[in-house]
Parts: sequence; C-alpha cells; structure tokens
Amino acid sequence: MHSYVQELLDRGEIRTVSREVDPKYELAAVLSCSQQESEAPVLFSKVKGTRFPVVANLYGSHNRLCELIGTTKGNFCRRWLELAGTTPPSAEQYQVTVPEPDDLVECKISDLPHITYREKDAGAYITAGVFLAKDPDTGVPNLSFSRSLMMSDSELRVRLGDPHDLTRYQSLAEAKDHALDVAILIGPPPEIFLAGCASIPYEADELAVAAQIRGGPIPMRQCKTIDLSVPNETGIVIEGRILPQKRAAEGPFGEFMGYYTEKDQMNHVFEVTRVVTRKNAYFQGLLCGSPDDLRPLELSFATRTYRALVAELPGILDVSCNPMLHNTVVRIRQMFEGHAQKVMMKVFGSNLNYNNVCTVVDEDVDIHDFRDVWWAFITRARVDARLTIIENVPGFYYDKDKIFWGRLGIDATKPFHKMDEFERTQTPGKNDIKLSEYLD
Repeated sequence: MHSYVQELLDRGEIRTVSREVDPKYELAAVLSCSQQESEAPVLFSKVKGTRFPVVANLYGSHNRLCELIGTTKGNFCRRWLELAGTTPPSAEQYQVTVPEPDDLVECKISDLPHITYREKDAGAYITAGVFLAKDPDTGVPNLSFSRSLMMSDSELRVRLGDPHDLTRYQSLAEAKDHALDVAILIGPPPEIFLAGCASIPYEADELAVAAQIRGGPIPMRQCKTIDLSVPNETGIVIEGRILPQKRAAEGPFGEFMGYYTEKDQMNHVFEVTRVVTRKNAYFQGLLCGSPDDLRPLELSFATRTYRALVAELPGILDVSCNPMLHNTVVRIRQMFEGHAQKVMMKVFGSNLNYNNVCTVVDEDVDIHDFRDVWWAFITRARVDARLTIIENVPGFYYDKDKIFWGRLGIDATKPFHKMDEFERTQTPGKNDIKLSEYLD
C-alpha cells in the first residue's frame, strides 16, 4: 500500500492533514467531513499517541477501483468477473517465496493508532485489517475482513460473521480443540485488499485473485510465530491465533448500515503473538459505512448479481450497489417490452439476503450517481405505474424484527415504444473539459 499511497501523492490526489489529530473521534470526524465533499484519500501525518501516519478512503472512489483492476467506468463488473471468476483452485503458481525484509521492525499493539470512530464504540478498533488464514483441512488460504477490538498487547476481540469462510475455518479448528493461525494484514498491496472483498467458491483461493489483479506472482514471506506466509509488501502484520472454546464481550460498534451492534456480544478472542512493521509503513483506517467501506464491497455484491443476470438475460451492461448494499441498480440496453421487470425478478433471486430494492435504468444513466438514477425515475413515466412490491419475502435469516423483509422494484427506464422521445440533452465537448485550465 505504501507504493500506491506514494503514487497518489505524486499525482496530487491525496488530501494531507499535517496538524496533530486525536485518534478518539477527531480523526474520524475530519475523515467524514472530507468524504462528504471529496472522494480523495486523506493522509493524517501526525496522530496523537503513535508514530504511524494514518491513511484512509483509499478505496472510496469507483474510478480508482476501476483503475486498480484495469478497466473504465461502466465496465467494472465485466472486468471483475474476468479476474475473480476464472481463477484456478490453488494459488501456488501465483506465489513466490522471499526472505524476511531487512527493514522489518518488531512493535506492539499499543504502538499502533488506536482509532475510535463512533461515539458509542466499545473502544479502538482495527477496521481495515485483512485476515489471512488457511482451511485446516485443505490448506487453501482465504482473505477476508473482520472488525477487531484492541484490548491489550496480547489480545484482540474479533467478530466472525456468518456465513464467511473464516468462520468455517475457525469452526473446523475448534472442533479439534485447535487454535486457528491468522495473520492480520494492515496496509497490504491494493490487490490483496481487493481480493479480500471477492466472492468466490469456498474451495477457491483469494490469493489467486490478487495475483490476477497484480498481473504476476505475489511475493510471500514466512511468519515466525504461526504457520502462515504473508504478502511481503504489507506495511503491518499482526501474527496470532483465534483461540478455541473461548469468547469474550465485544461491542457496541458502529457498523456499515449506520447503527450500533449490540453491547457486550460474546465474540472470538485473538491471541497476539507478534507484531511487525515495514519501514515508513502507513496504518490504514476505515470508517465503516463510508464510501471507503461500501465501494469495495461492490466487488462482491454487484458482480454476484451481474453474473446471475448475464447468464440468463440479454442487454445487461453494468450493476451497482448504490448508495447502499441493499439497493441494486442495473443499467440495461432495452430490447423488449417488460425487459426491466424480468431484470428485477432475477436480481431479487440472485442474493436473497441483500437485494431488497432493485432499480433498472437505461444505458444513458450513470448508475454510480443516485441523483441521476432518481432523475430517470421521476422524468420517464408515471411514478405510480412503475413500482413492483413483493410482500413478505424474508431478508437475513437472523432478522428477527423483519426489517429487511419484502422487495421493491423500480422501473426507471424509458417507455419501450417511445424511447426516441427521451433523448437526453447534451453539450458537445463537456467530457473533454479540464476545469482547472479555465478557473483562475
């Protein structure tokens, strides 16, 4: 990640904060204000109580994500499917073993930035750590994300969600009364972070996806206290184990939907065995529920829906989860009467936990700008005639209050037999203008 941050700095695309900020609330408050007006990453060079600078919002831009995977806006799902959908089951041919680097320095959890993001958070959390673990039976590695409450130099408390692969790994190890070796990667190369967001079959390997994004093998080095190899270019690595048969209170925590988790949930205990950092490493912060959190998750959610749509329907151009993961927007090239309605039905069936609302738009609408999506719905036909409501469809299996039950489909496309009447106004040359060349 250090190289990527330097590249963005050289391009003048990072906002820098040189005054000292308090990691308890102040850092998150500044970050949130910046995200409201800009997609730019933010670099905090002085954070109280730590020597580590903090960088955040690296992945909060759809355009930057497109650049990282080698595509352009409008082709995101198609490209991601090429990278994540054709990987072999093992990544051995995509790895190269390297020795431990000379600039590796031992440190402690207490040396790291202790960022408290929300008012009622139980404490300081690691929110952007990529968890690397291996299936206890097959040895296939997995990359994923879990929040981690920083308790002491020797203990973290982590939330393992269902039905994640890491949760299954831990259950397999615990059934044998074994601890599960885990490395938490903070500030890994972008391809590792993005691969951790991928939704691929259980038996497949996210490191193979990372290698596909990178376009070459991943340099890996052996850990000292656990039986894992980690990406050598990672800024900070926390080595440790998720202990069997042990749970402890964790939470509340401000999660991605904008609400707090329950107080004192009994979650897993992570025993820290070693913390090492590369020279000049950045600590990566991530404000849950912000674009930095939601945009990368589109890698998994939008592409899963896109894959289901293109398998059965023509004219599918792109999919977005905008502005929230429960809302899916599909851009199509209309080919027949009722095209949008068929798309909606397929979307609802493709992800029964998340696709609560589906909006279908024409190819001239920017699905990553919800103002444009809503403009299409308001202006293209009667609003009361283009809603499809399906009652009592369950959402999450643990949604006891039925908050996420039901489905809503919104047809924001042009009337099929009057499409020529809805040509959008255009100003020639607008897309070629560089405004900085005109403004004083």
